[in-house]
Amino acid sequence: MHVTHLSLADFRSYARVEVPLDPGVTAFVGANGQGKTNLVEAVGYLATLGSHRVSSDAPLVRMGADRAVIRAAVTQGERSQLVELELNPGRANRARINRSSQVRPRDVLGIVRTVLFAPEDLALVKGDPGERRRFLDELITARSPRMAGVRSDYDRVLRQRNTLLKSAAMARRHGGRGMDLSTLDVWDQHLARAGAELLAQRVDLIATLQPLADKAYEQLAPGGGPVALEYRSSAGDPGDPGDPGAPGASGDDASGPGAADGLVAPGVTSRDELYAHLLAALAGVRKQEIERGVTLVGPHRDDLVLKLGRLPAKGYASHGECWSFALALRLASYDLLRAEGNEPVLVLDDVFAELDARRRERLAELVLPGEQVLVTAAVDDDVPGVLAGARFAVADGAVERV
Repeated sequence: MHVTHLSLADFRSYARVEVPLDPGVTAFVGANGQGKTNLVEAVGYLATLGSHRVSSDAPLVRMGADRAVIRAAVTQGERSQLVELELNPGRANRARINRSSQVRPRDVLGIVRTVLFAPEDLALVKGDPGERRRFLDELITARSPRMAGVRSDYDRVLRQRNTLLKSAAMARRHGGRGMDLSTLDVWDQHLARAGAELLAQRVDLIATLQPLADKAYEQLAPGGGPVALEYRSSAGDPGDPGDPGAPGASGDDASGPGAADGLVAPGVTSRDELYAHLLAALAGVRKQEIERGVTLVGPHRDDLVLKLGRLPAKGYASHGECWSFALALRLASYDLLRAEGNEPVLVLDDVFAELDARRRERLAELVLPGEQVLVTAAVDDDVPGVLAGARFAVADGAVERV
């Protein structure tokens, strides 16, 4: 799969830009602040319905405009499609496929697949659990676009449940009469059902990704592994029905060297068993949830524990080891999607400037066989020589092939 044409209107710094693209390597070169990352950010948005740089759509719309449009022509084998997204901050976004009538934005998921390498990737190892949850969920959705609906359902139910718990907590603190919480049982069921599906997908993904990540790390840093990926559930280990919610329901960070509670082994439970386990965990912490006014267990508070050798990478690995681990996760994602029949576009956003010479060359060699590789760099020298291909100069809002 590759993008043959990218068109932007009022996206970031661009009033309008048209960029023809070819298979193979394409590099966008320009000084910082000239808009090169904006181009690959737009491609990534089509794949994930989100930006790797900001958490909301408002910064993506050019100052003074009320909407932005991303349009791309995509070819996979002999099939070509045109996908379009209209970003409307504060209102519902719109989408079209092949200039047809309007569809839901999530209906475009799967048309464009990307694996993106960026300086922000270091947060996968060093950052908060939310970074790792996002990594898992975006890859799950890339593998199975229908999971976008499951994630949306989970988030909606979680918001509704938190609203009810917050109201109950406020009434309790102000000495008012206890609220009728009979509907909480219904929300528990909805949350556990969507949560069980999401949890099952995450655990399956980790089991599949594990050997690929270990292989990629060895390629980037020979002799430096092994690496391990472990899923830590805020609801405890489903294999231990007597321990719901045991790992301290905060779920904020469970990466200490001795932390073992809540680790979920791959393939140990069915979705029905996960559903029952999540329901039991929610019941086990209901008193604390009413006191605090927030949902304390569920996939939204879980973590992916990354280990290098026997120790968690976070807090123990060196800066270079953290970089290698983050790159290994991206390479493993690429290998996984490629093996499943739809090779993604590889995007390397200003990443080579962050790497030492050894990792730079190894990464370049590993991504070179990709069907389409998009690279951004501040200067030509930041692009490894092996990544020869098309070059675009980016400056003053213009993108020109050189």
